[in-house]
Amino acid sequence: MKRFFIALIVFALPLQPAQAWSQYGHETVAKIAHANISDAARAQLRRLLRAAPLIGTPKCPLQNIEDASVWADCIRRDQVRWGYSSSWHYQNVDICKPFDLQSACAGGNCVSAQIDRNFALLKDKALPTHVRLEALAFLVHFVGDLHQPLHAGDRRDRGGNDVRANYGVIPGQNLHSIWDGALAERAISAAPRIVRRFSEQEAAEKAKGTSRDWSEENWALSRDIAYQRAVDGDPCGPKAEQPVTIDEADVAATRAALRLQIERSGLRLARLLEQALI
Repeated sequence: MKRFFIALIVFALPLQPAQAWSQYGHETVAKIAHANISDAARAQLRRLLRAAPLIGTPKCPLQNIEDASVWADCIRRDQVRWGYSSSWHYQNVDICKPFDLQSACAGGNCVSAQIDRNFALLKDKALPTHVRLEALAFLVHFVGDLHQPLHAGDRRDRGGNDVRANYGVIPGQNLHSIWDGALAERAISAAPRIVRRFSEQEAAEKAKGTSRDWSEENWALSRDIAYQRAVDGDPCGPKAEQPVTIDEADVAATRAALRLQIERSGLRLARLLEQALI
């Protein structure tokens, strides 16, 4: 009986909040970026991070790039000060209509628009250091967010948040949370090691594109993989009335795509940091 409960706990570990894309995945993206920027860019990064006390978020530290990768989620707990930023983490682009980013980004309140905005702020060396550091933290987080397909595609269900789903031993979840957490963790943890220095050729290939390109890429992945695997059929067919089940076949079918998006996210972030910091 004791062994049974130990096995049960171990099986459930990937589903714990600490392993969600909001932490484990975002930190992995940040580590890939850090491993693929120049020494000069790292030096500028350290200089900006010294301005963290000026931002005034002691409960949401900014001591390194890993802290920066989850800072934007951490500050959301303070709705009075930071509540306006909630809509910046995603863009609800309908997967069952032609790709239309403009309607999902009214007033710049979407993740791709905020990537562009914060990149511009970070690049502007005339701005105060603490303003550029805030932009850095938002940029690091939002590049990661955009590459989670269910932050980029939607079926009038808040990016899968309204789709009830089961995975493993813990029922009563939703499709979005499973993609944020369990599926991302499984993909990241698979061999070979994902955090590494990529060759110039591989980095250039995976880092190419604009925020609009990345938006359409991840919108398509949400339709063709995330939603399609959830319903085992037409992603735009009738919505499931009962909770969908994400099984080991779905894990295997999504692992490569998720892993690639984490790699692309880290390398694209590295490219933006290099351009903005140097």
